[in-house]
Amino acid sequence: MGGASRAPALRHHAAGGDDDFSNRIKAIKILFVRAIPATERRSRVRVARCERAIWQRRFWEQVPRRDIDYARRMDYVHFNPVKHGYVSFARDWSYSNFHRLVEAGLYPADWGAGDAEDFPAGEAQGGTP
Repeated sequence: MGGASRAPALRHHAAGGDDDFSNRIKAIKILFVRAIPATERRSRVRVARCERAIWQRRFWEQVPRRDIDYARRMDYVHFNPVKHGYVSFARDWSYSNFHRLVEAGLYPADWGAGDAEDFPAGEAQGGTP
């Protein structure tokens, strides 16, 4: 199954229809900062705005808008441990959801084997993102 053809299934499998990223990240940040003591050094601006100095001020959502973009990002994530020499096959990286996607029929079990130099997982091809 090619990257573009499996992308809609990957997107549905991963996202579950939740695309309110800004509010989700905001809620995580609020819960986190309330759970730890305020011991970090803060600038005058952050003190004046009652901001903690833990997070960057803004959140930049980077959601792939096209199926092929989503498929490339998923391929990149799953191939990265192979590319950096941690494992020989994507299936060997136990910290990944790759195993669930194989079980769901979205990737073959032997996907991502081979020479990392020849594998275009996620990187821009021909100078275009």
